[in-house]
Amino acid sequence: MNVEDLFLAPLYLLFFYLVALGVRKKVTNVYTRPYFLPALALKFVGAIALGLVYQFYYSGGDTFNYYSHATHIHEAFQQSFGAGWKIMTQTGGTYDSETIKFTSQMIWYQKGSSELLLARVAAFFGLFCFNNYTVIGLFFALVSFSGLWAMYITLVRVRPQLYKQLALALFYIPSMFFWGSGLLKDSLCLGALGWLFFALYRGTILKRQVIPSLALAFIVAYIIFLVKVYILLSFLPAALLWIFNENNALIKNSVIRVVAKPFFFVAGGAISIYAGTNLTKGDAHYDIDKIGERSKITADYLYEISKQQNGSAYSLGKLDGSIGSMVKLAPQAIGTALFRPFLWEAHNPVMLLSALEALFFLGFTLRLFWRTGFFRTFTIVLQTPILILCFLFSLFFAASVGITSNNFGTLVRYKIPMIPFFLSGLYILQDLATAGVALQRKKPARTMAKA
Repeated sequence: MNVEDLFLAPLYLLFFYLVALGVRKKVTNVYTRPYFLPALALKFVGAIALGLVYQFYYSGGDTFNYYSHATHIHEAFQQSFGAGWKIMTQTGGTYDSETIKFTSQMIWYQKGSSELLLARVAAFFGLFCFNNYTVIGLFFALVSFSGLWAMYITLVRVRPQLYKQLALALFYIPSMFFWGSGLLKDSLCLGALGWLFFALYRGTILKRQVIPSLALAFIVAYIIFLVKVYILLSFLPAALLWIFNENNALIKNSVIRVVAKPFFFVAGGAISIYAGTNLTKGDAHYDIDKIGERSKITADYLYEISKQQNGSAYSLGKLDGSIGSMVKLAPQAIGTALFRPFLWEAHNPVMLLSALEALFFLGFTLRLFWRTGFFRTFTIVLQTPILILCFLFSLFFAASVGITSNNFGTLVRYKIPMIPFFLSGLYILQDLATAGVALQRKKPARTMAKA
């Protein structure tokens, strides 16, 4: 980041706000409109803040590595359009005389590299802003915001009376607008996940613009697959069960609906398992047969690096590389991802914010169980398809990132895709439980009136 950012960033911010004002009326209603521009502003603040923190606090990191690769691609375009186009489109690891001057400087120039993909996206945005780091970060914030807003209007359609609470869950959590806004994989994945949720709801549940919606779902799912496939692996089973349960609920005949429900549940589960198994078949990192081994390698590496750098390492216990050991550690991993770091585990200001968030999630969850009751809470969840999606995805995802992170600094970033689902689920669950209590309180009064 340099002096150029001080001149270009305000100009592009003005342009983005003018575009946002132009589309706001089409994507909002009287209830959601007040949150549109403030939520967008927070994403932009997060993108700029992320760059400043990485430059002046961390003194470098992933975001600047992506930018460095994007800069090499930009330089190739300046030499000739053909050279730049080759680096943007050819398979990583392919070298030729026209591009080797640039690709030899790119450590992530490898076949199937998700880091290279992100650098290419950054380079594409860079073509429209003189390859300026801050403005590229603003583009990423815009992509992330678009997906989150699509998710927001979908959730508001499901539970309209919670438009305030859902806005809080998606836009006002510090981790969401900090880690999910700048030049990082997380921003791209967060935006794609939001659009995937929106497209599946529109195409498979509302049955509107089915082909375009499913085409959009395929495109954004493929993006997630290329960048962070484990997000897709966690989301698919929950999403398919949600779709099957929602469609089962549309059956008007109660007898057929009851008979069909187990079939929908089993069919959704079977398709989810099949998709999850075959989606990563042959992948060196995420093949089901190798996932235990890879998880152990990743967890051990992050733990050792964190210890060497006096970071915020944690250990859940022995991970021996088998699926069985992962299943054993899953409960601890879920608790860690959802409710840690604790306040006394925070060693810097960034970690303190995450600890305060985790404390809020813990307090909210315990309060909900206390007021609603343990068994009634599970009953409401199992009867509500959207809650099954929110909590099943959150639990799967929490277990996967909690086991492999072994470092709170890494965990804070990795867990943000589940935060909007988990917190939205809590708000919807609270509203359903409160509505049920209110209904029970009204019934005796009606009975007495009749008497």
